[in-house]
Amino acid sequence: MFASPTAKTGRALAVAVALALAPPIGMSTAVQAQPVFRDVFPPEEYAGRREQLFKAIGDGVAIIEGTTERPGEQPFRQANQFFYLTGVAEPRAIAVFDGRSRETSFFLLERKDSDVLSKYGPGALYPEPGAAEKLGVTRVLPRPEFAKLLATFARDGRTIYTPFRPEVLGSASSADPRTLARLNHDDPWDGRPSREEAFRLHIMAAAPRSEIRDLDPAIDRMRAIKSAREIALLREATRLTDRGILRAMHAARPGLTEYQLQAESEYEFKRGGAYGAAYFALVATGQNSWYTHYHYNTATLKAGDLVQYDYAPDYKGYTSDVTRIFPANGKFTAHQREYYTIYLRLYQALMTSIRVHETPAAITERAVAKMDAIVAGYAFTDPAIKTAVLAFVDSFRGKKGGWLGHAVGVEVHDVYGDYTTLEPGMVFTIEPMLRLPGEHVAVRLEDMLLITATGYENLSASVPVEIDEVERFMARPLPAALR
Repeated sequence: MFASPTAKTGRALAVAVALALAPPIGMSTAVQAQPVFRDVFPPEEYAGRREQLFKAIGDGVAIIEGTTERPGEQPFRQANQFFYLTGVAEPRAIAVFDGRSRETSFFLLERKDSDVLSKYGPGALYPEPGAAEKLGVTRVLPRPEFAKLLATFARDGRTIYTPFRPEVLGSASSADPRTLARLNHDDPWDGRPSREEAFRLHIMAAAPRSEIRDLDPAIDRMRAIKSAREIALLREATRLTDRGILRAMHAARPGLTEYQLQAESEYEFKRGGAYGAAYFALVATGQNSWYTHYHYNTATLKAGDLVQYDYAPDYKGYTSDVTRIFPANGKFTAHQREYYTIYLRLYQALMTSIRVHETPAAITERAVAKMDAIVAGYAFTDPAIKTAVLAFVDSFRGKKGGWLGHAVGVEVHDVYGDYTTLEPGMVFTIEPMLRLPGEHVAVRLEDMLLITATGYENLSASVPVEIDEVERFMARPLPAALR
């Protein structure tokens, strides 16, 4: 089912790189302006999501609010749960999904001429004729009208679902605002609730007879399995990621700073239409590679350093997450070859152990058997490397649960819902780290894997991982498509 990872040729690498560099159909290679996406998917994509939501809430009502305007000169980006369900990129929007009538209502801020003239221009959505038809929903009303509809649900004591988790905006994942909300709440000099908690308290006060339930689990289960249109966006986000990493890899040389490598990727991201970064750039040279989320990005590359590079864009509300290792001066030392090669073989053993419909525990059990055989046959010359490798393999031994890495979608650490096995349509990464304590360095690779009906597809396979291929790419002229 899976091709041998060591059977690549120079020609295969050239083809893979060419595919990664080629613009998608219909896209010019010219630099594009900052995009604002209000029509990521057609109305039927959101109609399908509403049908799933109605099945989940039964006779209940789901109510969710969008994020606020941004303070200062910041680009607006909708909260992820709201955007996933609605595709509406307007501040302070409220969406209501009535499971009994199967009606969907949006409540939006009314048009302000000053906003149109100074900020938004054409394209914004308002509670005006044609808005409901454009969205494919029952009605679009002014925001103050929401209270009237809520009152009808309150009179009947209808069960109301609303998100309990704090909203997630760009460059964040669900655990991040949840942790921040807890810290703010526990801070004796702060103590504020999250917007979601405040919204829930208002609903409870307006509908005291209604049971208030958490909407997040229903949305999370939907988000875990990506649709064909979502996969297309994740594929494009990863294509841009690959281009950015290739450009940084080729530009690397002693004397450059980590942030200068970051700039190489950001050029590619923006050129391809990315909204921004999926997360802060993790560009770690030398001993900085020890830290999993190092992001100071101010160190200078030195001859003999390896660079660990982990950076991806936010493309139309979807993300990617890919990591590669390359030498600052274009050549691995003999010592680096020894520990990078054994790590790569163990990483590939884990990757090629993945099977659809299986639990992570079953997959890691299969992988450990492969790893043991690889380690037993490897020609170690440095006992410290062998000790670190044995500890690495032991970290997978006997694992009874947990995931191999993390899901990726509208968030870089996306949600899994309540799934316990890998199912078609899931997209996730694996990113095990091998640390060498005596040298205070580490190596970590990461790939975007799409689970299919027969196995998986590596969406980021075009960026080289084999030592000889990395060195050849860094030594050759920059491909024309990246200039």
